[in-house]
Amino acid sequence: MRKTLYIIGLSTLVFSCTSQKNIKKSTYRPKTVASQPKVAVKTDPVEKPKPKITNEHGVEFFTTNIADATKNDNTVSYGSIVSAKPAGYKVVKTHFPAIAQNFRQKYLILHYTVLPDDKSVQVLTQQSVSAHYLVNNLGDNEIYQLVDENKRSYHAGVSAWRADKNLNDTSIGIEIVNMGYTADAAGVKTFQPFSDDQIKKVAALAKDIVTRYQIPATNVLAHSDIAPTRKQDPGPLFPWKKLYDEYQIGMWYDEAAKQTLLATSQTDISARYNEPSFIFMVQTALQKFGYDLQPSGKWDDVTKKTIEALQYHFRPQNYDGIMDAETWAILQALNQKYTSK
Repeated sequence: MRKTLYIIGLSTLVFSCTSQKNIKKSTYRPKTVASQPKVAVKTDPVEKPKPKITNEHGVEFFTTNIADATKNDNTVSYGSIVSAKPAGYKVVKTHFPAIAQNFRQKYLILHYTVLPDDKSVQVLTQQSVSAHYLVNNLGDNEIYQLVDENKRSYHAGVSAWRADKNLNDTSIGIEIVNMGYTADAAGVKTFQPFSDDQIKKVAALAKDIVTRYQIPATNVLAHSDIAPTRKQDPGPLFPWKKLYDEYQIGMWYDEAAKQTLLATSQTDISARYNEPSFIFMVQTALQKFGYDLQPSGKWDDVTKKTIEALQYHFRPQNYDGIMDAETWAILQALNQKYTSK
């Protein structure tokens, strides 16, 4: 009996100790909450105060540039601000202007009219051709504006320069009263000169336009440059070098570079002139400069007229459309100076 009670008591003690150990093992421990990363609160950039819009007799203007001029961005308005007037709503200029904008006017194109003064005015104002400005040959101090600079005038027609087509969309056109040229039985052209008064007007007008619209030198062009198979204006007697030297308008090659290239150009012309690979190289150089020409490896009519256009602009002493050594040196010098973008 005693043995039995002893065994029962021992069993109870063992069970009790075992239970205590189990209780200690399952002691509750609160979980530590992992710290969450702080979320950055984005704040809207504070809009910088902008110059006020000028209001004159109910017409609004904005005459300050707040955009990045180094990117050719410009917010200046050279005319009144044109706004929509939706029925039942009010258009406000609380945040005007956005800085991401530039001018439509990328090119300045020069022409001659092949008409006398009175007829030039009539045709350019009453028929389906126009220009933004007309420079007369009357010896006065007037320049006729025919089209708003913010609108397209119909002066360029089918045209191209570098990557741009249909330059009516992106250009300002200046027509100059001049009778153009006459051609003899052999097709040799004789061009009419411009008066000094006209050139002074054109220079002053062009300088104003290229300055306001930040038009680069590579985009001041002849009609013959942008349409060489169709047009010759303003022809070889227009003084491009004078505009470059005296007014810093447009392009011209560096004489030293031309002279350096002339020796190799003479070798190319004399030894390789009729090689398709050389012709292809010349055509590629013309295309690189800006002319709308597809290289073919042949001295075809399009190539001849394109060379002629280059000569009108940069080698007016000889405009026969033949790629001689001097013309080749000039083209290479131009490509060195005015690299395509």
